[in-house]
Amino acid sequence: MDLPLPLIELDELTLRRFVEADLPEFLRVIEESLEHLRPWMAWVSEHSATRTADFLARRAECWATGEEFTYAILLDGAVVGAAGLFRRETTEAGGREIGYWLHPAATGRGLATRTAGALTEQAFRLSGTEFVEIVHDSANLASGAVPARLGYTRHLRRAVERIAPAETGEDQVWRLTRPRADPV
Repeated sequence: MDLPLPLIELDELTLRRFVEADLPEFLRVIEESLEHLRPWMAWVSEHSATRTADFLARRAECWATGEEFTYAILLDGAVVGAAGLFRRETTEAGGREIGYWLHPAATGRGLATRTAGALTEQAFRLSGTEFVEIVHDSANLASGAVPARLGYTRHLRRAVERIAPAETGEDQVWRLTRPRADPV
């Protein structure tokens, strides 16, 4: 089975496969980010140290099965967020989805864009990946700026259940299709 790189170094920005030892630092970053994430991330309402520990404990199995590749986003060696490359039930065959979030002190510096760009490259390394999607609530304009900067195109809008407080009930799906090799 193809796997993405477990470590991606982009100067001061590093994406590193999560390990259970990340728990104390990751938990601190989540707790400092709760109010920033609450409007858009439904999981925040159920956040706890136990749930975060369980999440990290499942990362190795998810990686091994190819279902989900989750990375700690590190800036100068410190965890500042999380990102992942997923296979979702809502994604058509041949597709992967990228998700990301950052500590509020790490936003506005292009880190999410660089992270999503690196994960897009990793997605296309995986055999069978024909397209990559980034999905966000249609009102979350900051999240929408990331795929726009990376050359993704608006693919569709779909109705979804409103779960997080600021959600509108409409997701914007952005898509980037695997580049085709030029004919020889």
